[in-house]
Amino acid sequence: MATKNYCFILFLILHCTGACFGQNISKLDKTTISATDLDAKITSLMKAANIPGLAVAVFNNNEPVYKKTFGYKNALTKEPIKKETNFYGASLSKPVFAVMVMQLVQKGILDLDKPLQEYLPKPIYEYQPTKKWHDNYQDLKEDPAYLKITARMCLDHTSGFPNWRWDEPDQKLRVKTTPGSRYSYSGEGLVYLQVVLEHLLNKPLEQLMQENVFIPLKMNNSSYTWQPKFEKDYCLGHNATGELYEKDKDNDARAASTLETTLDDYTLFTKAVLNNQLLSAATTATMFTQQIKIRSVAQFGPLRLRDSDANDAIDLGYGLGWVLLKSPYGTAAFKEGHGDGFQHYSIIFHQAGTGIIIMSNSDNAESIFKELLESAIGDIYTPWRWENYIPYNQKE
Repeated sequence: MATKNYCFILFLILHCTGACFGQNISKLDKTTISATDLDAKITSLMKAANIPGLAVAVFNNNEPVYKKTFGYKNALTKEPIKKETNFYGASLSKPVFAVMVMQLVQKGILDLDKPLQEYLPKPIYEYQPTKKWHDNYQDLKEDPAYLKITARMCLDHTSGFPNWRWDEPDQKLRVKTTPGSRYSYSGEGLVYLQVVLEHLLNKPLEQLMQENVFIPLKMNNSSYTWQPKFEKDYCLGHNATGELYEKDKDNDARAASTLETTLDDYTLFTKAVLNNQLLSAATTATMFTQQIKIRSVAQFGPLRLRDSDANDAIDLGYGLGWVLLKSPYGTAAFKEGHGDGFQHYSIIFHQAGTGIIIMSNSDNAESIFKELLESAIGDIYTPWRWENYIPYNQKE
């Protein structure tokens, strides 16, 4: 068995692709880990948790110092993941969109506290839908509470909308809590903001993102819709037993959920945030200022409706597009991504200049996030229980 495990680790190391930019990676507490040791740790965790593919980037002093991919984009064909291999980004979509929105705020085009309906010449529900479902607001005709919703509420998840309308028993969109009163994760809130901006600026989301984020940062392999050029190199998602999911390629562009990207591109985005390339330092500080405190026991599921003081020590809350926590090393901003066969996590300790991106094509990946965060950057602050990141060795 020992020989078999050694061979597996050696194989993944030999087949990982990427770059290390220094001999040692500095953690938050100033201890270090070598790139070689981090390689070995990642491959060991992948083996233990049955994860076919992983991509990781680590930042020190606001710059990437480690960027590597491990394993396969397709467990059947054994094709390796590369830094330019496409991943479905899931909710990593949200902070990228949030940065674009904050650019509009910075330019004076958008006021965070002006009700979004006031930007439109007619009620949102009178616009003829042009997408499969997400720009259809007929359900709001008899729901005047939506008139209170602002951009701030959409970005900090206090809009009152459910996560998605299909979560409702009748699959109708409604405002469930008084806008601005309580944190409740909502993809619908981000999409509502998107649709208002599309009407206001007469540009589709994809054009807004290309003009304001992707082109300036040379994120040449990122899009909110599937592009033909992605066909040559993309990941398939894998379920918990390693079986493949079918790739979804027909999504309309949605700010909350449809980003297609790569490790290379998301590294460029994260570096830009850390170095204020797209936003002023003042606007970044606003984005990373807590808007609403989070007291829910869990982010999702029935426990999202129960409150607790379990995360008071890190002052868990939402900023504008990012979840925030406080640590001895300053405020940290993080965002997860979760979809069938894809599980991701990114956290940046802005004042410390330290961060990490983890991207995977496996339903098992979240089970290694706690240990990987601790090993790679010394992050013992991510609220893994709230995220339901139950370690692989603690599962029943």
